[in-house]
Amino acid sequence: MEKIALGSRPLAYPMPNFLVGADVDGKPNFMAVAWGGIACGKPAMLTIALQHPRFTYKGIKINGTFSVNIPSQSQIAEYDYCGLVTGAKANKTQACGFKIFYGQTAHAPLIEQCPVNIECQLVHILNLGSHALLVGEIIQTHISADCLTDGKPDFSKIQPFIYCDGKQSEYVAFGEVLATAFKAGRELKNNPSI
Repeated sequence: MEKIALGSRPLAYPMPNFLVGADVDGKPNFMAVAWGGIACGKPAMLTIALQHPRFTYKGIKINGTFSVNIPSQSQIAEYDYCGLVTGAKANKTQACGFKIFYGQTAHAPLIEQCPVNIECQLVHILNLGSHALLVGEIIQTHISADCLTDGKPDFSKIQPFIYCDGKQSEYVAFGEVLATAFKAGRELKNNPSI
């Protein structure tokens, strides 16, 4: 199979869609973030990459806390809006009709309409160039009760979506289930000739 070199590009697929929240200048603000993910299991931590001049970044640095809210497919317009508009010039909470609540972490606003909400305490900031990598310890995770099945998060009820940058920038729904995790590779694992 022929390969084409594209240069140094951040094409790690899929990219999650996080609405990252922080109190800034006394009000809750949210920004769309696609560069982030799980960083550690114990203690539970995640990362987000933010450009230095972002309004929300200002609040995170001042307060030392932030939230990660995972929107559902029905919230694509609100997510996109939070990436198009700066909180320095608009009240995104009001424009999107977000109902805000706070958990254990002060100054980390959570969006009630999002099926999953994660409260984080800022642990590290690594300045990398165009972006700062923020590492947050997960203090508490909230999930909407109607997104659980048998007490466990149900992906089909959460309905998250991903961001794909390529031929065109798009928000994409997850597709069909292809295999069961931790079972699909057993045939290879149990093959004595490998």
